[in-house]
Order: sequence, then structure tokens, then C-alpha cells
Amino acid sequence: MEYNAFTEGVELGGLRNKDDIGILICYMLDTVKKPFLKDDLIEIIQDNGLANYFETTNTLSDLIKNGNVEFSDEKKRLVQLTNNGRLIARQLHSSLSLTIRQKAAKACANILEKRRVENENPVTIQKAEGGGYQVTLRVTDGMRDLMSLSLFVPTITEANHIKRTFHKNPERLYSIMLAAVIGEKNMIQSALKELKT
Repeated sequence: MEYNAFTEGVELGGLRNKDDIGILICYMLDTVKKPFLKDDLIEIIQDNGLANYFETTNTLSDLIKNGNVEFSDEKKRLVQLTNNGRLIARQLHSSLSLTIRQKAAKACANILEKRRVENENPVTIQKAEGGGYQVTLRVTDGMRDLMSLSLFVPTITEANHIKRTFHKNPERLYSIMLAAVIGEKNMIQSALKELKT
């Protein structure tokens, strides 16, 4: 197979052919079966060394221009397959190695789970009067608030760090706070042990 794509940032076994990159993009969008953030798609491909960043963005633009992929929102943040793109994904996906397909599918599932957690457990960061930031963390069950906690921090760096840490495991904060307010020592100890691992 002819290599016709830049290879900077591509891991061993990654894609070095523009057609293969297009097939991968269609395969990933077919796997998730719903509109997907364009930036997440590019990030997955780049972070996993599946293809070069510039080749990925150019190929995605070509797929959009050729009617294989389309934007599904007015802000042009979400992309989805057209019927032509779906045909490409289903007929040509086997030309990609199984390792590439598995890596891409797993990364898509992980990012979808991450987005679900972020949506169900929103964090707001607001600049406070007189300096600093008010960070509000909410734990929900998808329908209603289970807990809301507001913290003051002096810098945006700390606010963003709290947000990232919270989204890794919002249930842990809920368990710790619940254990603390009901005085359940075993529950607190268990949650604190989890923090150490």
C-alpha cells in the first residue's frame, strides 16, 4: 500500500494512507451511531497515534465536502455519517487492521462515557467578586440533583483541576460527603482507602 500521508505522531501500525484515514473516520462514526464532537474524533485519532493530526483534519474536511460526513448542529461542532459515509464504513472497514478498529472503538466508548459523566454531573466555574473563583459541583442521577457543593478557590488553575478530578469519579465525592453527614465511619474509611489507590 502506498503511503501518502504525513506520519508525524503516528504510532507503529497507525495509518499512513489518506484513504485509510477516511475509512477510519467513517468506521468510528458508524460505531458510535450518533452525532459525535468533531474535536473528540480528532483527539481520539491523534492521542492514540492512529493518524497524523493534519491528515486527519484534512481528511475529515474532504469527507464533509464530498458528502460522506455532515454537521448535525448549527455551530458545526457535531459530525455524523451520511448514507454514503455509512456505506463506506460498512463495506471498507475490514481493510483496516483489527487492532486499529478495536483501539478506535474502545477510545470512542471511553470518550462517550466521559461526556455522559460530565453531562450528568455538571461543574460551573464563575469568577468571584474581588478575585478568585466559585466552583459548583453537582452530582445527579441523570434526572435530579443528589448533591450540590460550592467551593471557593483562588485561581482558575485550581478550579479546572477540581473540575477534572471531580469528573474522574463524582460518585466518590458523593459517598464521602454522605458518609460524613450521616456519621458512617466505615463508609468514610472505605472511600478514603479508594483515594489512596
